[in-house]
Amino acid sequence: MSSCALTIAGSDSGGGAGIQADLKTFAAYGVWGTSALAAVTAQNPGGVAGVWPLSPDAVAAQVRAVFEAFPVGAVKTGMLAEAGVIHGVAAALPPGVPLVVDPVMVATSGARLLAEDAVDALVADLIPRAAVVTPNLPEAGVLAGFPVEGPDGMREAGRAILAMGAGAVVVKGGHLPGDPTDILIDATGEVVLSGLRHPYAVHGTGCSFSAALAAGLARGMPLRDAFVAAKTFIDGAIAHAVPDLRGRRSVNPLWECGKGDFPYV
Repeated sequence: MSSCALTIAGSDSGGGAGIQADLKTFAAYGVWGTSALAAVTAQNPGGVAGVWPLSPDAVAAQVRAVFEAFPVGAVKTGMLAEAGVIHGVAAALPPGVPLVVDPVMVATSGARLLAEDAVDALVADLIPRAAVVTPNLPEAGVLAGFPVEGPDGMREAGRAILAMGAGAVVVKGGHLPGDPTDILIDATGEVVLSGLRHPYAVHGTGCSFSAALAAGLARGMPLRDAFVAAKTFIDGAIAHAVPDLRGRRSVNPLWECGKGDFPYV
């Protein structure tokens, strides 16, 4: 087994986000995907009908089972739902494995996916261990403590999150008008990457992007190279998004499968 990654996140019954999108992304990168389920959701691209978190012990047991058997090269966290789950994950993760923290707080539909009292646990337990944190603008604002309204605000929020102990921060600018621009901020400076704005919303892009970062790290890529690869990857997955019966689109990480060598690494 050349490379392996672990996703710790919630399930998406529609297959467009969460654990399902993460595993598809790992597969597209040629990485063996493992998982620890943190919550079950009833959802589709139109919204979240229900959320049922697993117990912290159940989540931690899954993490330990994976590490007992597989050479995990990187870990990605997504929806963790509750403070107890975050504490359990932090206790179960061995030191030294690159960690991508996607601070999933609220679904695009508006459904709350992280309890308000769990934000402090995320800041205390996981962000200081993260190789990179990947907030969108609302999430960056919650973590930094102020609204993020433009590129300068993205940089300010990124530096505030970096000061919490993270190795790097990618602030995702998809909520801003114009072409979506993401900014990576680390101890040595920044990298700014822009993509194309498509005339439709896409479910699961944040999950797939952070999973792509984790997959790149699992393959041994330096973080900045993994960022460039993940940005290119997610642009393609958005361009080839899959519509549901009502035309609502989900990200499509596997659109290039069967076309030959993976072009991003």
